[in-house]
Amino acid sequence: MRSVRHVLAAGPILGLICMAATAQQYPNKPIRFVSLGGSDAVPRILGQKITENLGQQVIVEERAGASGTLGAESVARAPADGYTIVIGTSSLMMAPNFYRLSYDVAKDFAPVSLVASTPWILAVNPSLPVNSVQELIKLAKAKPGQLNYGASAAGSAGHLIGEMFKNMAGVNIVHVPYKNLPAALTDLIGGQVQVGINVAPLVIPQMKANKVRGLAVTTAKRSAVAPELPTIAESGLPEFAAPGWYGLMAPAGTPAPIIATLHGEVVKALKLPDVLERFAALGLEPVGNSPQEFGAYIRSELAKWAKVVKDANIKVDMQGNP
Repeated sequence: MRSVRHVLAAGPILGLICMAATAQQYPNKPIRFVSLGGSDAVPRILGQKITENLGQQVIVEERAGASGTLGAESVARAPADGYTIVIGTSSLMMAPNFYRLSYDVAKDFAPVSLVASTPWILAVNPSLPVNSVQELIKLAKAKPGQLNYGASAAGSAGHLIGEMFKNMAGVNIVHVPYKNLPAALTDLIGGQVQVGINVAPLVIPQMKANKVRGLAVTTAKRSAVAPELPTIAESGLPEFAAPGWYGLMAPAGTPAPIIATLHGEVVKALKLPDVLERFAALGLEPVGNSPQEFGAYIRSELAKWAKVVKDANIKVDMQGNP
């Protein structure tokens, strides 16, 4: 009986020893990065560097659909061994407001690092007689419900950023939903919508061609990808911050040494000149914060977007059909 008790008591210790041994051997087979749709450039750039450095191939698998929730669910339910990683985005933080999820974003993932951020740009058609955020707010207040803004579909990042702007500014600008961001930008250029909220890589070339007029970026600080533009925060809405971003998350319970290895690889990659050059071309600014900092950021993002949805009373079909 004593030997049985000793075996039972040793069980948890043996488990920890096995986990430690597994972490020390990591990685000993290919790693899968699950991309949630949109641009898969970030996981491919990182994956290439991790493959070169650790000697195991990183395979990028795109799992688009339902704002990335399908791919995220597959990672949340995967073994917590460091071989299945999701490239989380800001859209993933918005999804709990619109979908019946089988996982909890804050509890079912182990944050690795916020990899990069990118600004959205608030822009107008050149025919609109405004040159700043404050002038746009003034015009919108003078013409409630008469201006419209083009962004992606209801419940998307572009839509929620627009609604946050409207709520903070106290204006009524009508959302015109589009199937994708290029279509929204095309109609902004053509004048079918007067205002647009779109991603920097799409907007900046049109700004340079004088086809749209950029007013501000959505990041908390000015962005290196569009340094001439002020932030919305410094343009009169001091609490405004809504960047796009990419971050690595593993299934909850992934051993800390494996998280540390992945985090270290991200930090190394973000110091490489060729990675920085490729990120800059995509309108991305490197971050590389700690797992703890990224975890706190995830919680703040979830709370922020839940408040935006509640304040704007946004309703979207729970099955993912805006």
